[in-house]
Amino acid sequence: MSRTGIGIRTAVERSERITGQIHVYDGAGKGKSQAALGVVLRSIGLGINSDTGSRVLLLRFLKGPGRPYDEDAAIEALQRGFPHLIDQVRTGRSSFFARDEVTRFDADEAQRGWDVAKGAIASDLYSVVVLDELNPVLDLGLLAIDEVIKTLKNKPENLEIIVTGRGTPQALLDIADLHSESVPHDHPASRQQGIEGIEIYTGAGKGKSTNALGKALQAIGRGISTDKSHRVLIMQWLKGGSGYTEDAAIAALKQSYPALVDHHRCGRDAIVWRGQQEIADYVEAERGWEIARAALASGLYKTIIMDELNPTVDLELLQVEPIVDALLRKPRDTEVIITGRCLNQPAYFDIASVHSEMICHKHYCEKGVDLKRGVDF
Repeated sequence: MSRTGIGIRTAVERSERITGQIHVYDGAGKGKSQAALGVVLRSIGLGINSDTGSRVLLLRFLKGPGRPYDEDAAIEALQRGFPHLIDQVRTGRSSFFARDEVTRFDADEAQRGWDVAKGAIASDLYSVVVLDELNPVLDLGLLAIDEVIKTLKNKPENLEIIVTGRGTPQALLDIADLHSESVPHDHPASRQQGIEGIEIYTGAGKGKSTNALGKALQAIGRGISTDKSHRVLIMQWLKGGSGYTEDAAIAALKQSYPALVDHHRCGRDAIVWRGQQEIADYVEAERGWEIARAALASGLYKTIIMDELNPTVDLELLQVEPIVDALLRKPRDTEVIITGRCLNQPAYFDIASVHSEMICHKHYCEKGVDLKRGVDF
């Protein structure tokens, strides 16, 4: 039987890999560091009730103190919620620079960060090591690429390594098990109309829902030091079963920040194929939209994540016109994150202030490698 469409599979019955993989998130689009933070949250979610835990090192190159970064608030939320499970190290100066502006300080800071990375990789203390912005460090010639490649290739078997940033050297791509590129798309209509706060993450590459989790962390981090106004709604379509990739991460958020996170999901515990939609699929999709629409109008939430809305619309389970109308009427300070693949872009893409397409260049699943709990699901 030929089936076309977009389906979401549960992870309950999957076999699980043990060997850690090397992930690379690069490209000119947004979402690289946020996707890494989403994986971190997922890993932590599985470790918070474990005897051994699931400790994570977040090593940030080229991000010295003195300048704010998009992910700062998200990291603060992680550190406050799970101080025993995450370590952070920052290196570099607090300003941008080009290759012809490299100083001795830049080289020393890059080496300091790499020395920390080598120690962490060899320590067997961490389950996940994030090397944020390692790619541009290598591209700038601040570290010896041969030494980095050798260290990564000889990492402990169970360790997961996530590398982010533009300008990935080919030698690193050659040893990567997963390579997802974030490609930006411009929508002039959103600028012309002054529309802000609508971000869309789509494409076949890894990093869409994980990026949304990073954005949820960011919203919580902005609010925890002030008040409870930075409330987050996570609305998931096509995910009516259990065992999905975000379950542990969302559970971790709700455990640490119960007053700041609401979560709803809708759909059957089944894959929805184009041309084989059932009445229940339409009913569940509409139920989810009513929750999301009311949340948009309420002004209660600073961030609303509409996970898998794109395939829901693409499968014609929802009409696009009411969605466009609700997005245009949303409070200006409410941020909406929309995720999921789609074959045909709905009209609300035209009003997106950020649209990143995640392109899959390489994925370990293609080699028959099993997925790993806490990283893939």
